[in-house]
Amino acid sequence: MNRTVVGNISLSLDGRINGPGGDYDMGWIAPHAVTPGSLAHMIRVTSPATTALLGRKNYQGFGGYWPTVADDEAAPAESRAFSRWLNDVEKVVFSTTLDEAPWQHSRIAGTDPVATVKELRQQDGGDIVVLASSSIIRTLLAAGELDRLSVTLCPELVGGGVTLFDETVAPSSWTLTDSTPTESGALCLLYDRKS
Repeated sequence: MNRTVVGNISLSLDGRINGPGGDYDMGWIAPHAVTPGSLAHMIRVTSPATTALLGRKNYQGFGGYWPTVADDEAAPAESRAFSRWLNDVEKVVFSTTLDEAPWQHSRIAGTDPVATVKELRQQDGGDIVVLASSSIIRTLLAAGELDRLSVTLCPELVGGGVTLFDETVAPSSWTLTDSTPTESGALCLLYDRKS
C-alpha cells in the first residue's frame, strides 16, 4: 500500500492563497479555475484519488456548489466529471465546530491531519488529495507527509493576504513533473517530493 498524498492549491504570483480582504477574498482565482486547461488539470490530479481531505470552510463551500453540477447539462464536461468524482469520493473533514457532515461519503475526523493520513496510508485505496485547504497542506508539509504538490499559479499579484508557506514548513526539495499553461495564462504545476 503506497498511497500518494497530494496537496492541491491555487496561488497568486506573490504566493497568496487569498487576498487582503481575508478568507473569502478569492475572486481573483475564479477566472483561472474554470478554464478548460485548469479543469483538465484538476481531473488529472483528482481522478487517481479515492479520499479527499478538506477543512471546514472548503467542505462547506464545495458542498454548497459542486453536488448538483454532476447533473447540470449546461456545465462543462470537465466540471460534471469533477462533481461526480467529488460526490463519490470519501471526504474526510477536519473541524472542531461541525457536528455533522451531510454530503454523501463524508465523515468528520479529529483535528490531526498527520495522524489521519498515517492511518489512511495503511488502508487500501488510491491517492489522498487535499483540496485547497492550506492549513492541512502546511501541517502535512511540516510533518513530511505530503508527497506531491499540485499548484495552479495564477498570473495575479494580490498585494496582501495569507501565504501558503510560512516558517513552520521544513526545508525540502521537489521535482517538477508536469507544467501545463492554461487559456487564462495560469500555469498548472505538479511537483513530487524528492525521496
